[in-house]
Amino acid sequence: MAVKQEELQKKSEGHANVPVTLHGRELVPNQRIPLNLDWVEEVRVNTSAVERRAATIPARRSVKKDWQAAWLLRAIACMDLTTLSGDDSAERVKRLCAKARRPLQDHLVKALGIEELHLTTGAVCVYHAFVETAVKALEGTNIPVAAVSTGFPAGLSPLAERVEEIRRSVEAGASEIDIVITRAHVFNGEWNALYDEVAAFKEACGQAHMKAILGTGDLLTLRNVARASWVAMMAGADFIKTSTGKEAVNATLPVSLVMVRAIRDYAERTGMAVGFKPAGGIKTAKQALDWMATMKDELGRPWLEPTLFRYGASSMLGDIERQLEHHVNGRYSAAYRHPIA
Repeated sequence: MAVKQEELQKKSEGHANVPVTLHGRELVPNQRIPLNLDWVEEVRVNTSAVERRAATIPARRSVKKDWQAAWLLRAIACMDLTTLSGDDSAERVKRLCAKARRPLQDHLVKALGIEELHLTTGAVCVYHAFVETAVKALEGTNIPVAAVSTGFPAGLSPLAERVEEIRRSVEAGASEIDIVITRAHVFNGEWNALYDEVAAFKEACGQAHMKAILGTGDLLTLRNVARASWVAMMAGADFIKTSTGKEAVNATLPVSLVMVRAIRDYAERTGMAVGFKPAGGIKTAKQALDWMATMKDELGRPWLEPTLFRYGASSMLGDIERQLEHHVNGRYSAAYRHPIA
């Protein structure tokens, strides 16, 4: 029972040969531009309208059958398989990397007819202490290692220490860095300080891609979320990310709508593309489809590639496996049959 192959195009390495377009305009990767305070101050968000729009997304009829299976496989390809627990160990990270290499069991791969897809997750995300372990475990693959840095999750250690942590993670082999902004800069409207901080982090990343975690659950208002998004993008962030996963409230559809619309407006003004990563609280296959529908509706097909869209998740993969098992044989398997690590 092979799923529709037109929906299962192979992940291109780095998306290098596939143009990223928005409204017919070809975009280039983001790079730092001077801080424009007028753009920040003119941001307005109609909270009621955003919430009404967000409420329609999970209420719509979802994609079904072969199309659903294809979308769920795409979700796997866009997943940062993550372990950020206090009891993490080298062995757990190695098991997570093995799962990233082969996210689906062999019988599902065969039944779906996707052997030639060589499906993997988008990345593996770990603490700095386990970067070398993950790099070694993923040797011979194109799966990047992402490290959470800059005093994750609070981001309150001295700036020099946070910058040095980024450099150490890059030296250890991380090709993606998830940084944490200082939320107080947003509360206080200290946009120059926020810009300088994110720009310093980006410089320390070198060639590594940087995802700027806004900690949206702490930012109180959607306007704060939008303004922080604009400043992070102008400072050179390759991605903007909702949450650390440690806040009381993590990724939500209203917050995500505000952030992806900021990405869209930024692209229209600058001609540059920024990626998006929702993280924390996304645990089910249905939620994966909701976020993918949001990306396609608001930004278009290029933002369904792992170069511009990632989920920060781990438990979601198990539910996706269960849904694909049901697609293949009509029965849901027990969750314990799909361990992550």
